[in-house]
Amino acid sequence: MRVLVALLAVLALVVVGWAGAGLPWVTGIVVPGVAFAVFVVGFVVRVIRWGRSPVPFNITSVAGQQASLPWIDRSPLDSPKNGFEAALRVAADVLLFRPLFRNTRTKRGHDRHPVYVPERLLWAAALVFHYALLVVILRHLRFFLEPPPPLVGAIDWWDGFFQLTTPVLYMTDVLLVAALVFLLGRRLVDRGLRYLSLPADYFPLFLLLGVALSGLYMRHLGKVDLIAVKELALGLATFQPRVPAGLDAAVFVHLVLVSVLVAYIPWSKLMHMGGIFLSPTRTLANDSRRRRHVNPWNPQVAVHTYAEWEDEFRDKLVAAGYPLDTAPAAAPAATSAPSSESVHA
Repeated sequence: MRVLVALLAVLALVVVGWAGAGLPWVTGIVVPGVAFAVFVVGFVVRVIRWGRSPVPFNITSVAGQQASLPWIDRSPLDSPKNGFEAALRVAADVLLFRPLFRNTRTKRGHDRHPVYVPERLLWAAALVFHYALLVVILRHLRFFLEPPPPLVGAIDWWDGFFQLTTPVLYMTDVLLVAALVFLLGRRLVDRGLRYLSLPADYFPLFLLLGVALSGLYMRHLGKVDLIAVKELALGLATFQPRVPAGLDAAVFVHLVLVSVLVAYIPWSKLMHMGGIFLSPTRTLANDSRRRRHVNPWNPQVAVHTYAEWEDEFRDKLVAAGYPLDTAPAAAPAATSAPSSESVHA
């Protein structure tokens, strides 16, 4: 049922995009504009909210030896001691997915005892998916920029190096679809993971598959007018919207799916693209032995020290035979009573 709900939601978006071809101004201009505004506002709101969250203590997550004595080997990336090493750690985690590389899963061994096995396929599929998606996004810049930067042409050439079909079948398109199919199949095949998965876990996968498959359809089957598509994209990029005539319905389907994906990012798990840089467990240096961390949000409270408590209950403590840490305060010297002569004087 959870899978069916997510799949039906994406299919409904496909129908909306197909029917929206009859209202090209709404589907081609209003929907992408609203989606972009929702993305920007939502992204900024989430980042500000995370940035304002107090971090009172040093809560760095480590996976190696902390810097301590000079003769003890330490791990600079897994336990950084300063901001520079923490930045290197974030860069390695973002670019190489190091935490996911160390991810393990539990299964029963032959003697029914738990066995921990690495999840290397998950790491590889996630890495392929993210880099393939990055290349696809960079290739699409040729629709939004005129003239396209030389980097886009170089990426386009290397991506279509094999030239298996006409038009060229890009390697990243195949890798992107394959990685998404693996990630979706993993959730469907693994019984434990399927039990934990919600519609919010399946919906982004189906939505990304819909975006990729609709793009492949337009390139290899639909044969849409790329000049008209670029005219539409340039109008959106320059805030001079115009919908050229002759656009295929598949273009509006692709545009609706992309718009929903962009608007969905700030309010979903896909927001990890920005949250990873604001995670205190990852971005802080593990220097709790080098300097003292004081919570700046601690309120000013009236304290009652042990010495004050001991003075308050000194008589009772002495009567009970408890040893005292402090000596009683010296009583002030008593003044002699005035004589009768001085009083009369």
